[in-house]
Amino acid sequence: MKTAEEIQTDIEALPRKEYMKLVHWFSEHDWKAWDREIEIDSKSGRLDFLIEEALAEKRVGKLSDL
Repeated sequence: MKTAEEIQTDIEALPRKEYMKLVHWFSEHDWKAWDREIEIDSKSGRLDFLIEEALAEKRVGKLSDL
C-alpha cells in the first residue's frame, strides 16, 4: 500500500482535468460520510439540543423566519 506522501506526489502529477475529477470525488465522498454521520446522530438524539436551542430562541423572539 502506498503512503500518504506517495499518493500526494501522484496527485500533484495529475493533469488538471484528472485532478478536478479527484477533487469532485473526494468532495462527494466526504459529504456522503457527513450525511451518514448526521443521520446517525439525529436518530440517536445527539442533535436534540439544537431543536431545544431553536425553540428557546423562538420563545424569546430571537428566531427569524427564513
